[in-house]
Amino acid sequence: MQQSTERKRIKVLIIDDSALVRTMLTRILTADPTLEVVGTAPDAYVAREKIKLLNPDVLTLDVEMPRMDGLQFLRNLMRLRPMPVVMCSSLTQRGADVTLAALELGAIDFVAKPKVDVAYGLEAYADELVQKVHVASMARVRPLGSRPEPTSASGILRRAAAPELRYRTTDQIFAIGASTGGTEAIRMVLAAMPANAPGIVITQHIPRAFSGQFAARMDACSQMSVKQAEDGDLIQPGHAYIAPGDQHLVVWRDGARYRCRLSDEEPVNHHRPSVDVLFHSLAQNVGRNAIGVILTGMGADGSRGLKHMRDQGAYTLAQDEKTSVVWGMPGASVAIDAVDLVLPLDEIANALLSHDQNREQRHAAGS
Repeated sequence: MQQSTERKRIKVLIIDDSALVRTMLTRILTADPTLEVVGTAPDAYVAREKIKLLNPDVLTLDVEMPRMDGLQFLRNLMRLRPMPVVMCSSLTQRGADVTLAALELGAIDFVAKPKVDVAYGLEAYADELVQKVHVASMARVRPLGSRPEPTSASGILRRAAAPELRYRTTDQIFAIGASTGGTEAIRMVLAAMPANAPGIVITQHIPRAFSGQFAARMDACSQMSVKQAEDGDLIQPGHAYIAPGDQHLVVWRDGARYRCRLSDEEPVNHHRPSVDVLFHSLAQNVGRNAIGVILTGMGADGSRGLKHMRDQGAYTLAQDEKTSVVWGMPGASVAIDAVDLVLPLDEIANALLSHDQNREQRHAAGS
């Protein structure tokens, strides 16, 4: 029997209370021959029945809906029938906060809907939406109970500092890069850090409208002081600096100290901020005093920069494939020999601290 070479299309269910948005999303997604919109739903209750009937591969889910909001629906879905979800949210502080909570609950990614001229704005995001649906269809989705239960930013208890860790120097810097799945991965790393950890610089692919709220949520879950980076910030122990959503973050040396510098230069690897830009700056200006970490994310941004860091004597880590939502960026880094050690997500913070502590002990022995 002759086998069909036609690729199976990805089945998508669109959930949004706006008829206009449902129509526009259907038009955008069906324009891609590899995608099939099998149905739409105006609210969570209709969606629940259509999931059972149509068995979609990916959902697009509105954040704010009548009868049951998107977060409650997502929480139920991830507990009872985990599946890939791409959130559609508004570019507002409320939209940002709810979207970040959705990512904590297990949504794969999100697309920001425009506040005005929805039809034109969604067309402008067509390529991004199609790409993210494709990525979501291949992503690893874990049941809600299989990972630490996320809580609201105001309700997270700060961990006690690890008393055995004492840092003498201020020149060690941890650098983290991530994309798809990275908001939750970064949260887990920062939540495990003691208050006196070395300074951390972070580039996460995220829009400007969301990056400030993301930094605030990370500050609430970590003993470290976490903020959105500002140009000229002194990088200090116990502090973490997250790149703004529309600017590159680089690290430069100011005498014996290190500072953040923000750049409006063109996107690199289609991203601004770019992980490669951050990592290359650490290779050039920090060298062996840096540790680079590449976490979950689609594409290859950060892989060349991490290789540059390793070539300059920095220690480098990558999240493993099993715990990554998408093993694009870590996998690309491993493929070009940019990584010293590949670890599950829940072991990365300890590996960073252990390596730094060993470094301090070596320095003490040599002094």
